[in-house]
Parts: sequence; structure tokens; C-alpha cells
Amino acid sequence: MGSLFLALLIGVFVGLRSLTPPAFVSWAAVLYWIDLGRSRLVFMAAKPTVAILTALAVLELYADKLPSAPNRTAMPGLFARVVLGSLCGACIAVAGAHSALSGAVAGFLGSLIGCFGGFQARTRLVKALHCPDYIVAIVEDIVTIGGSLYVVTRF
Repeated sequence: MGSLFLALLIGVFVGLRSLTPPAFVSWAAVLYWIDLGRSRLVFMAAKPTVAILTALAVLELYADKLPSAPNRTAMPGLFARVVLGSLCGACIAVAGAHSALSGAVAGFLGSLIGCFGGFQARTRLVKALHCPDYIVAIVEDIVTIGGSLYVVTRF
């Protein structure tokens, strides 16, 4: 599977959960599942980066289930998603011997798809299934975790 498609895909997962895919990308770099070489992205393989992203991802997985969780399509969350989607896309592209810029663009587009598509899917599923929002959110967590793990293990 092409690394630019994987960069798009990791962006989609960032659109669903902004911090979980970056944590997986960082862990993959630390564990040498992906090689960031001597690029400027090598900071993703630093232990402090892994620790911070992992802690933030766990907090996000919890906070997303709270009724007070902000809308993912609102400006602060959307901005974080496109920046982190671009970062993750760049890392995946570099690991696949493509340019960081092409990966960043793919990750950016993927994060928009995941953000707005995920919002629509979650909203519609809650209404169609007549279930609490947190049930669909847990399924979204599983998709994001499984998908992120899939992407970072393709190298």
C-alpha cells in the first residue's frame, strides 16, 4: 500500500481523535517501526514526545465522552486536527521514502475528511441507533486505535 495513501489514512484517524494517531506515530518511531531518518521530524521519536502524546491521548479518549466535550469542527479542535494530521502524514510519507510536504498535504486532507465525515457519521449513528453518544464514541475510539496501529505497522 502506498505511503501517501497511508498518510491520508492517518490523517483521517487524526480527524476522528486528534491525539491518538500522533501517539501511535511517535511510538512507532521510538520502536523503529517507522524510520524518520535525519528529517526534522525525528523529534517524534524522542521519549519526552512519546510520553506527552501518550498522556494527552489517554486524556482525550476520556474527555471525548463527557457532555461538555467541544465540537470537533469548531475552530480550536479543527486547527489542532489539521496541524496534527499534517504532522502525522509527513512522518508516514518520510517513512515511506516520499517527501514530507506531500505527506503533510495528504495528512491535512485526511484530517478534514475524518473531522467532518466522522462528525456526520457519529451524529447520524446516534440518531439512527437511538443510543447514547458515548457508545458511538467508543466505537470511534476502536476504529481510530485499530486504524492507527494498522498504518504504523505497514513499514
